[in-house]
Amino acid sequence: MRTPVTIIGAGLGGLTLARVLHVHDIPVTVYEAESSPSARAQGGLLDIHDHNGQLALKAAGLTDEFHAVVLEGRQALRILDRDGTVVLDQADDGTGGRPEVQRGDLRQVLLDSLPAGTVRWGHKVSGVRALGEGRHEVTFAGGGTVVTGLLVGADGAWSRVRPLLSTAAPEYIGKSVVETYLFDAGTRHPDAARAVGDGMLIVPSPGREIFAHREKNDTLHAYVGLAEPRDWFAAIDFSDTATATARIAREFDGWAPELTALITGTDTAPVLRPLYALPSGLRWDRVPGVTLLGDAAHLSAPNGEGANLAMLDGAELGQALAAYPGDVETALTEYERAMFARDAEAHADDMPRFDSPDNTARGLADWFAEKEG
Repeated sequence: MRTPVTIIGAGLGGLTLARVLHVHDIPVTVYEAESSPSARAQGGLLDIHDHNGQLALKAAGLTDEFHAVVLEGRQALRILDRDGTVVLDQADDGTGGRPEVQRGDLRQVLLDSLPAGTVRWGHKVSGVRALGEGRHEVTFAGGGTVVTGLLVGADGAWSRVRPLLSTAAPEYIGKSVVETYLFDAGTRHPDAARAVGDGMLIVPSPGREIFAHREKNDTLHAYVGLAEPRDWFAAIDFSDTATATARIAREFDGWAPELTALITGTDTAPVLRPLYALPSGLRWDRVPGVTLLGDAAHLSAPNGEGANLAMLDGAELGQALAAYPGDVETALTEYERAMFARDAEAHADDMPRFDSPDNTARGLADWFAEKEG
């Protein structure tokens, strides 16, 4: 008999696991704190890579559904210097190696692939405790509990399941990003739109950088990165859009106006997102009946791999459980061994550090050229 699986968290990793389990006729329930699929915005564009995220979607039997929500042409990449000089300008080559999709669209593909009732919305976890022999009890803030023989924490950075396995907690990495949105960019923000191009824009600099994507409906979504302590950001009133954007833009004095327009031209209130990471190389001893995936297991600074790795975690965990139907512990051991090795490889990436003197437009362009060579 296959052990029913309880997943905490209906993000991309948890839903990929649920889908793969469903494909293999393994009973699964997902508990999610959000009240509904539309309770909040689901973030911006994701580049889904052919060596991890797309493999996960193939295991889930959703390759066609994935291609249906890909935004054509958004694989284009531009790297600009702070003065607006174009250092790298790559068109979308059409190979599909890292096509872009809206996170919300991809999440909906996964949700639509599950039987009704698989995801239980409005179930915020307030506590988890071990009952012995691989069984765990999950308590929900709104009342009620569930006891499970196989618990998976897919509940992100501040996982309530992680303490069953490790005392590690996320720590601030010394960098935050400020998110902005510019709508109807081609007509209302033409200079910024030209700078971003058809896909992704990167303007690197030691301790200061701007990322931007051209999303659906001619929207520019920018992530303005600054290496400053939490207290520095606390002194800025982000509820006052004009004052906050002017203060952030001041840190980019001398940058080309079409780039700073991605800060000052925002059509929404700027959103501050402090960045956290778990200790590099986090491991834990095998604990019966429980494991983690995605950010709950290996939260790191944003590097374009987070969603891809979470989905691959989910797919591989589902496949391992299908491969060992009568031996959950062997399945979890095999899954964790592969995940830990993959995490070590990801941390070995030699991309220039954000606050490094090498984090320049030319340095990043050379890094891309070496990687693709």
